[in-house]
Amino acid sequence: MQITIKLFARFKEIAGTGKLTEEVAEDTTVGQMVDMLRQRFAAMPLTAERTILSVNQEFATPDTVLQDGDEMAIFPPVSGGSNSRDKFMVTYDSISLDEVAGLVTYPHTGAVATFTGVIRNLSGDKDVTRLEYEAYHEMAIAKMKDVAAEARAKWPNIVDLAIVQRIGSLDVGETAIVIAVSSGHRHQGCFEACQYSINRLKEIVPVWKKEFGPDGEEWIEGDHNPSLTNT
Repeated sequence: MQITIKLFARFKEIAGTGKLTEEVAEDTTVGQMVDMLRQRFAAMPLTAERTILSVNQEFATPDTVLQDGDEMAIFPPVSGGSNSRDKFMVTYDSISLDEVAGLVTYPHTGAVATFTGVIRNLSGDKDVTRLEYEAYHEMAIAKMKDVAAEARAKWPNIVDLAIVQRIGSLDVGETAIVIAVSSGHRHQGCFEACQYSINRLKEIVPVWKKEFGPDGEEWIEGDHNPSLTNT
């Protein structure tokens, strides 16, 4: 059977490609595919703690059995073109806070809470000149929708939620992400849902960043691994 493997961030750099197509036997597992990659790319750090696995854009575990035509993806823990009414977007274009807030504003919404993530010139004690963002686009959109569904379940009175993530090369001062949440009144969960969404996004939405500065460049990864926790 034929399996497509997508690689992202440092894994893609080591392999020299973001996509592999493999012919494998029936009942091959995700773990066996990872072992194959370990043998082929000795420099690829495919440790269980630092490797997230997915099949058909859903998180997977090493014992997940693959089927013919499956799309498997391998990526590290995430870093911390659509029409104008799409509420979940990954884009190379500049992000407008007002436009994203407008996506969740209706005649019956009296409150809109927003979060804007901006590129800063420091990371810990290191100087930063720019960041480069990469995403597993299709899965990122799917997981943004999952984040929104989780927020709605926790705060059922929110009216709407939008998440827009920018990718590509961003300079200091540019906006990387905007989240907007609306509700009828300010006390109906819009603040809490907005904060929850950015925290959850940094756990499960597959977007990575590479920092560039005077001392070189480095991929920045988080600590949450859904392939181990399944959450």
